[in-house]
Amino acid sequence: MERASLGSEDYRRLLAFRTGLRRFLHWSEEQARAVGLAPSQHQLLLAIRGHEDPRGPTIGDVAGYLLLRHHSAVELAQRAEALGLLTRRTDPSDRRVVRLALTRKGTTTLNRLSARHIEELARVADDRRPLWDGLDPVAPPEAPSEALPPTATVRRGSG
Repeated sequence: MERASLGSEDYRRLLAFRTGLRRFLHWSEEQARAVGLAPSQHQLLLAIRGHEDPRGPTIGDVAGYLLLRHHSAVELAQRAEALGLLTRRTDPSDRRVVRLALTRKGTTTLNRLSARHIEELARVADDRRPLWDGLDPVAPPEAPSEALPPTATVRRGSG
């Protein structure tokens, strides 16, 4: 079912959703700081623990999870390693690859934070669930044909 346009209720729901996300992220950042972590370090620990490969994520994997450039992920991992939160190891099957793993301290810290986060998500879930109810994709408005750019035809030569 497609709707032709967005109504006031759609905008209220989007506002409520974005506000809820921002409040949760703010709350999450405060929780990280309360246990002595920067929010980015908390995200790093979560990216390592949540990674599916049992060998651990690479720096590239972590950069993707955290939306960071590779060199920024390297610096973040180095700082976390200096704090005793993780270890960096060379992958035995490919010595060019560095894999990350949590230390006991990193695991303990993340477990504490994650338990709080699961509790908070459970607490706010009932408030947020109505935001999803009845959402259907909205068809983009039709653009006037004169506003569309001309189409190009690509011809492949035979030689």
